Amino acid sequence: MLRAQFQTAVSLVYPAKCLGCGDLVEQDFGLCGTCWVGAHFISGTTCDGCGLPLPGEADDHRLECDDCMQQPRPWSRGRAAMIYKETARSLVMALKHGDRTELAAPAAIWLQRVAAPLLCGDPLICPVPLHWSRLLKRRYNQSALLAEKLARQARLTYRPDLLKRTKQTPSLEGKTRAQRFAVMQDVIAVHPRQIESLRGRVVLLVDDVMTSGATLSACAEACLAAGAAEVRVAVLARVTRA
Repeated sequence: MLRAQFQTAVSLVYPAKCLGCGDLVEQDFGLCGTCWVGAHFISGTTCDGCGLPLPGEADDHRLECDDCMQQPRPWSRGRAAMIYKETARSLVMALKHGDRTELAAPAAIWLQRVAAPLLCGDPLICPVPLHWSRLLKRRYNQSALLAEKLARQARLTYRPDLLKRTKQTPSLEGKTRAQRFAVMQDVIAVHPRQIESLRGRVVLLVDDVMTSGATLSACAEACLAAGAAEVRVAVLARVTRA
């Protein structure tokens, strides 16, 4: 009773607000009706490679979107929680560039729901790494925040330093698919002190957004080259073609 009274008092002083627009909502870490509609959560039949929604019914065969068929992925399976537009885009940008680090907790809940099939086999949870210079400037890695929260919720092993960027790269924004893959060539490596813990293990790579898949491909290839048994990917949002 005392706990309920305390929570009521706190809610009066600090009422719950929508994660997207800041309007009042019924519970913490929620979205208002408008932002929920604009969030475009992915459900139903999806691509086994990247989680993109697909038409039709799922069957016993592997289903892939056009992108995954045209560009075979080095990872085995992938899932995405949302389509990268409207509310999802605003949330990702706020987490990535707006110091809204509190968004990582609810985002990881959404990610865990959609990535549930990828959590079997006791995978190592690993974020896509930032180069140290960019991490110093941004002060945090949004992918690491997501990965840490996901690992904690799923009670899985979190390896924040499994991968590292061996050199600084320019922003991939505005670049073509070919340019993105060229930029990411030989950029990601497994940290030497993590090689033994990686061998024979399943790895789940976590990132905020997947566009072409160039960065995730570089990470997956580095893991497999170092002896990982399998690599899966989970992203908060998936960019779709216009």
